[in-house]
Amino acid sequence: MKFDHIGITTWDLASGRALLERSVMVREWTSAFEDPVNDVRVQFGRCPSSICYELVAPLSGTGPITRALSKKINIINHIAYLVNDLAAHGARLEAEGFVPVAPARPALAYGGRPIRFFISKSRMMVELIEAPDHQHDYNPTV
Repeated sequence: MKFDHIGITTWDLASGRALLERSVMVREWTSAFEDPVNDVRVQFGRCPSSICYELVAPLSGTGPITRALSKKINIINHIAYLVNDLAAHGARLEAEGFVPVAPARPALAYGGRPIRFFISKSRMMVELIEAPDHQHDYNPTV
């Protein structure tokens, strides 16, 4: 497993960017992605320590991100890892007591590669992304 990002929930990407720019000095951003399959808008940012943060904003008013934000829970939502075999790493987490949150789904931000979330009894959430060589494109020239 290779660390990829820390997921942060926010009502909208602009306010999330402002928060991370002021608090942890994120200065580099990817393009924003609107992902209807996962009902989210996402954008990745990198701070001077090279830590990658994913802002996750609701696309509709009915998804899990809206529920988390409404309840003011899971603001630091998850830790994500790139893996070469989603099924194998998912089975390992399940053997350690993690439970899958939903079936694996394609993620637009990862070129349609599958992602899957797992949660522990203590409420730690881990995202596995089957894209072992993925690299975010910071400061795209669009």
